[in-house]
Amino acid sequence: MENNNNTTNHDDDAKRSSNSTRSEVVVVMNKATYIPLLVTNFVFLFVGSLSSSLLSKYYFIHNGKSIWVSTWVQCAGFPLLLIPIFLPYYLFNTTTRKPFTRFTPNLLFLSLLIGLLLGLNNLLFSYGNSFLPVSTSALLLSSQLAFTLVLSVLIVKQKITFSNLNCVVLLVTSSVLLALSSSHDKPESTTRSQYFAGFFCTVGAGLLFALYLPVMERVYRKVYCYAMVMEMQLVMELAATALATAGMAGKGGFEDMVTESRGGPVEGFDKGTTAYWLTVGFNVVTWQLCFMGTAGMVFLTSSLTGGICMTALMTMNVIGGVVVYGDEFGGSKAVSAVLSVWGFCSYVYGMYVKMKQQQQQTLISSNHNYNQESQQNENQSMEMVARLNVDQSV
Repeated sequence: MENNNNTTNHDDDAKRSSNSTRSEVVVVMNKATYIPLLVTNFVFLFVGSLSSSLLSKYYFIHNGKSIWVSTWVQCAGFPLLLIPIFLPYYLFNTTTRKPFTRFTPNLLFLSLLIGLLLGLNNLLFSYGNSFLPVSTSALLLSSQLAFTLVLSVLIVKQKITFSNLNCVVLLVTSSVLLALSSSHDKPESTTRSQYFAGFFCTVGAGLLFALYLPVMERVYRKVYCYAMVMEMQLVMELAATALATAGMAGKGGFEDMVTESRGGPVEGFDKGTTAYWLTVGFNVVTWQLCFMGTAGMVFLTSSLTGGICMTALMTMNVIGGVVVYGDEFGGSKAVSAVLSVWGFCSYVYGMYVKMKQQQQQTLISSNHNYNQESQQNENQSMEMVARLNVDQSV
C-alpha cells in the first residue's frame, strides 16, 4: 500500500512537471527514482551507441551490402520496448498507471510523424556508414551538437552563451577540416564520389537527429510520466520500421538478407550464416538501447544535454573504430578530435558556471524570502503586543 502511494505521488509529480522545462524535472520528480533512472538511461546510451556503431560497420566490412538492411535493423527491435512499458505494471507492480493511459490522439500523430523523420535519419546514417570509416563517421556526427544548439534556440528558446558559441565554432571547424583533408582514408572499394556522398549523408543524418532532439524536448513537456516516453518511442520506432520495411520490399532487401546469410566470397556475408544472424540480432538490440537512452536523457534533462552526451560518446566511437578496425588516425583526424573535445569541454565548463550562478541566486533568494518572512512575523508580533497593551489600558 505504501509503495502504491509513493508511485501515485511520483505520477502526480511527473504530471506537474509536464508544464515545466526538462531542466526542472529533478525538482518535481522523486529523487530516489530520478538518479537511478538517469544513470540507467546513460548506460543504455553508452552501450547502445558504441556497440551499434561498431556492429553496423562490421556488417559492411564483411561483405554486407544492403543499405536497407542496415536501416531496417535500427528500428525493427521496437517490440523490445514492450518490456519497460508493460512489466512495471503487470509484473513488478511499481506503478498504478496502465500502459498507454492518457496517450492522446495528438501524441499518437506526433509520434508517427517524428517516427518517419527518424526513419529517414536511419537511412542517411546507413548510407554514410557504408562508405565511411567508423572514426570519420563518428567525428562527423559530432557536429550534430552544433545543429542541436541552433535548433534548440529556435524551438525551445535555449539561451546563447559564449560557451555555446565557442562550442559551435569549434565543432563546425572540426567537420570542415575533416571534409577537406581526410578523403584519403576512404576504403579501397569506395570511389571518391561515394566517399563524399557518404560524407554529406552523414552530416544530413546529424542535422535530422539534431532536429529530433529539441522537437522531442518540446513534446515531452506535455508528457505525463517517463512510461509515456517509452510508449511514444515504441510508436516512433513502429513508424520508422514501416518506412524501412517498405524500402526493403521495394528494393529487394529481404532477398538480400537471404542471399547474404548463406555466405560466400562474392555475394554472401564472408563470416558465415551464424555470424550474419548474430550481427543482425545484436544490431537490433543495441540500436534499441541507443534510442531508449537518448529518449530518456532528453526527457530527464534537456535536448542540449542529450546532444552533449552523444558528442562525448563519439570520441569513444572514434577510438573503437581505430582499435577494432584499424582505422587511420592521422594528423587531420587528430586535430579534428581535439577541436571536438575542446568544444565539448568549453560547453561543459559553461554549464558548470551557469549552475553555480543559479545555486547562488537560489540561495540569495531563499535568504531574502526568509528575512522578509522573519520581518513580517516580527511586525505581526509587535502589532499583537500593541493590541494587547491597548486592550489592557482600556
